[in-house]
Amino acid sequence: MFVSESGESSRGRPERAAILHADLDSFYASVEQRDNPRLRGKPVLVGGGVVLAASYEAKAFGVRTPMNLPQALRLCPHAIVVPPRMSAYSQASKAVFAIFRDTTPEVEGISIDEAFLDVGGLWRIAGTPVDIAQRLRVRVREEVGLPISVGVARTKFLAKVASAVSKPDGLLEVPIDGELEFLHPLPVERLWGVGAVTARELHERGITKVGQLAELGEGPLAAALGPASGRHLHALSWARDPRRVDTARRRKSIGAQRALGRRTRTDGEIEAYLHGLSDRLGHRLRAAGRVCRTVVLRMRFDDFTRATRSHTLIQATDRGDVVLHAARTLLTAAQPMIRERGLTLIGLSLTNLDHADTMQLSLPLEHRAESTLDSTLDALRDRFGAGTVTRAALLGRGEGLSVPILPD
Repeated sequence: MFVSESGESSRGRPERAAILHADLDSFYASVEQRDNPRLRGKPVLVGGGVVLAASYEAKAFGVRTPMNLPQALRLCPHAIVVPPRMSAYSQASKAVFAIFRDTTPEVEGISIDEAFLDVGGLWRIAGTPVDIAQRLRVRVREEVGLPISVGVARTKFLAKVASAVSKPDGLLEVPIDGELEFLHPLPVERLWGVGAVTARELHERGITKVGQLAELGEGPLAAALGPASGRHLHALSWARDPRRVDTARRRKSIGAQRALGRRTRTDGEIEAYLHGLSDRLGHRLRAAGRVCRTVVLRMRFDDFTRATRSHTLIQATDRGDVVLHAARTLLTAAQPMIRERGLTLIGLSLTNLDHADTMQLSLPLEHRAESTLDSTLDALRDRFGAGTVTRAALLGRGEGLSVPILPD
């Protein structure tokens, strides 16, 4: 079989471990430790009512995200709590991604602190993928001051698993002839798509390792978990993942959320936060030249359970007032659940994204007056920035944290 210089066989299958998954370690907490020497080597929690990030020193005590802060402090009483600085995290992310793109043009950003890099075409000019990964880690440490873990493998899935196994601040290569030897002893939770519910179902059947799942076969998996999940997990368990690094990948959804804490909130407060989330997301849609078709309301309750409700619009939109109208409808339907269980977090996600030339939703007549004011506010935000104009209902409350995201 012919293998090209880039490492791709004549059958189109990459035959070298040339995909890197680079993942910054405890990103927010690492930035805080970088910028404040007194925090280095100590357990650090970033957040307010909820832990947004925990340093590895805090994770050693069982702290996880998004744990509520009182629970985290019970596990780690000597932890140092610092408020988030989103602008600092955004700047650090941009600096790291500049290093990624200086390493190879084949970069697929996943979030502000992780990306896939295809280095298959750099063998002659830059050395082996492991050599490239080592230099990348040194540059991120020296130029940005942050630890980063890198997995090297033939597929995106294995590269991501390898980076997770190598943490913190590690580098791990999965050779092609050792893929199953690496993968099969790992817990089933390492497979993409195995969350708490799926893991529980597998454990009840005595399946705790990836190798056990692989040997079970696709048919029994499909019977237990459904055809789609069965096929997906069976393929991953045998290290089959045909996806390439996609440099043109655009975001499939955008979202924003507001942590409310455990204090009871009035209907007016929740409505105000919904206004703020809708305004923010409308601005982000327009800035990215996108429109959305589906609005998803996300809720977390006092007992830590979660629920989502969604509404698909007749036509796509980039207007915050249209998003708000759909969100209000969803919120009204969820009120009995909120009153019974208590609301601690509210969020909105916009999915079914498309390009902005898609036709926009025409509001019913009764919403037109509100729409005129909202359109004016939208124009001001677009010109001067998302945080420069706010609603009177949000004065003194703020719009909540705006988590930095990758450019669309």
